[in-house]
Amino acid sequence: MIYYEDRDIIVCEKPYGVSSQLSSGENMIQILKSHTGCEIFPVHRLDIGTSGVMVYAKNKESASRLSIDISNHCFEKEYLCICHGAPYENGEMIDYLYHDRIKNKSFIAKTKRNGSKEARLKFWTIARSKNVQKELSLVRVLLETGRTHQIRAQFSSRGYFLYGDGKYGARDNDKIALHSYKIVFKHPTTKKQMEYKSLPNGGIWDSFDLNIIENDG
Repeated sequence: MIYYEDRDIIVCEKPYGVSSQLSSGENMIQILKSHTGCEIFPVHRLDIGTSGVMVYAKNKESASRLSIDISNHCFEKEYLCICHGAPYENGEMIDYLYHDRIKNKSFIAKTKRNGSKEARLKFWTIARSKNVQKELSLVRVLLETGRTHQIRAQFSSRGYFLYGDGKYGARDNDKIALHSYKIVFKHPTTKKQMEYKSLPNGGIWDSFDLNIIENDG
């Protein structure tokens, strides 16, 4: 699904199971290239098991400007996730995160170590539900840093395993309940504030009334 397109950028929905970067399998770069007939430049990424809204650049200049804004924390990214357990109504997680490239897995470092990076996020618990005798929570997450597997690693380290995330300790090895809900950024050329939202559907997401997210603000 395409939400917006002009000569500089394209805002779209990345489905579950599709790579956000160029790869040998099905990937958004080739899909968007076929749609637009022009080069596509990724400026941020989503894990293959994460769905939701993304923005891509259609030329090098726009890619450079968006990348600079991301580096300067001028690019807002919010996610929705469903996790096991009941996190506080709202809070903040701050850790040092180390990514093991061989295992393709991120770990919480007890102290700052070589190769670890600070990881920060804020979260709001929107709703709770009993699903097949499991206590599940619908959580909105605002990323303040963009580390590899950050939400998955930080939540699992506190016992709030994301639903379906067997890699990080969940017993229900299913589709991971993690979705890019909202992006806010400045257009690389016009500097106009752009905001796009996407709600997930189907599977475990149907355990919750997702309309409450919009009402929650």
